Amino acid sequence: MKKEEFKEFVKNNPKLINYVKNNEMTWQKFYEIYDLYGEDENAWKDYLKSEKIENDVKKLNAGMAGFSVSQFINWLKTVDLDGLQQGIGNVQRVLGVVSDLSNKNSTQEQKPTYKPRPLYKHFED
Repeated sequence: MKKEEFKEFVKNNPKLINYVKNNEMTWQKFYEIYDLYGEDENAWKDYLKSEKIENDVKKLNAGMAGFSVSQFINWLKTVDLDGLQQGIGNVQRVLGVVSDLSNKNSTQEQKPTYKPRPLYKHFED
């Protein structure tokens, strides 16, 4: 019974076959791990880690495949462009006020005080 479950586990995780083909592991050692830990992710993480990432990427790509151009256009139609433009305008005004305030403070600190130049007499007639 356990042997059949192990065979199903290997069918669901074909990456294990590569370890046996490359003489990195044996079926006996894999079966012993399966017999002790079952399908616990922590026991198999060293052998199946990249496969899990590949499966996640495949799921993500499958989800994106269902998102068509027409759905994107329909979503775009629901966006209130006038409200969006008004919001951007408000943000620009706020940034302008903040910029003006910071420029006034920095220009006042940087300006040296005015000192009139002394008058020199060149002709003493």
